[in-house]
Amino acid sequence: MLNTLNHIIEILAEAPTEFWLLTITILSLCVGSFLNVVIYRIPKILEYQWHEECREICNINSNINSENNVNNIQKISLSKPDSSCPNCNHKIKFYENIPVLSYIFLGGKCSQCKQKISLRYPFVELLTAALSLLCIYYFGVSSKGFASVVFIWFLIALTFIDFDTQLLPDNLTFPLLWLGLIVNLQNTFVPISDAVIGAIVGYLSLWLVFWIFKLLTGKEGMGYGDFKLLSALGAWLGWQMILPIILMSSLVGAVVGISLIVMSKLGKDVPIPFGPYLAGGGVLALFFGDTILQIWLY
Repeated sequence: MLNTLNHIIEILAEAPTEFWLLTITILSLCVGSFLNVVIYRIPKILEYQWHEECREICNINSNINSENNVNNIQKISLSKPDSSCPNCNHKIKFYENIPVLSYIFLGGKCSQCKQKISLRYPFVELLTAALSLLCIYYFGVSSKGFASVVFIWFLIALTFIDFDTQLLPDNLTFPLLWLGLIVNLQNTFVPISDAVIGAIVGYLSLWLVFWIFKLLTGKEGMGYGDFKLLSALGAWLGWQMILPIILMSSLVGAVVGISLIVMSKLGKDVPIPFGPYLAGGGVLALFFGDTILQIWLY
């Protein structure tokens, strides 16, 4: 099956460069719009699932309702209910949901209540398009190029979810890990043996750091989602990139964390998500991995 897919990609690669640039731009803008939905809704879906599990464990009657009942959490999915304005519940029309363009035409406001729409929505769309184009430019119209685009899409979703909720959901980190192993069955980025070892080393390295820190301080320094994300990065990029990713993400995370504490006068105990910095390290390793390893080894 992978051979067939590679053959199809080889045929598609014969199309003009302009065609692919336009196609990837439009596709990635639409995916960026969908990622906005993923970023907002997956934590809500998890919240509902946890709520239902608590009901079952505590044997709470799901029919008991009251205005102030904190257990009244709406069930949602990635497709339902339809997107709406959080301020006035105006259902967003299809022509109000065109990536970037709708934001510009609406002046960054809801068409009904004129409440401001977060600038992050078009930012995620543009970021997805820019990084997707960079992947195709860097790796070409190839299995490696398309695989790297999917890799980037996952990391964008995980980055913003972690920023918002300090969660790295299993229903994103596990598929990312398995996709990395599948992609490397044909040595797309690294040999499959390096990918498997990378997944193992990625998880165990942060797991060990977690327990050493906890034994020394009595506190949990990071979440289990960070272990799984680094495991997924190892499955994609190989065990050789684990240490450089940890060092790059730790350095950037430390600088940003100290800056936030100084600028906003946050307490030292305020948790700062580490997933976005791991994702950033993964992106740098994707594009500059060979250069990083050369500097590291020599």
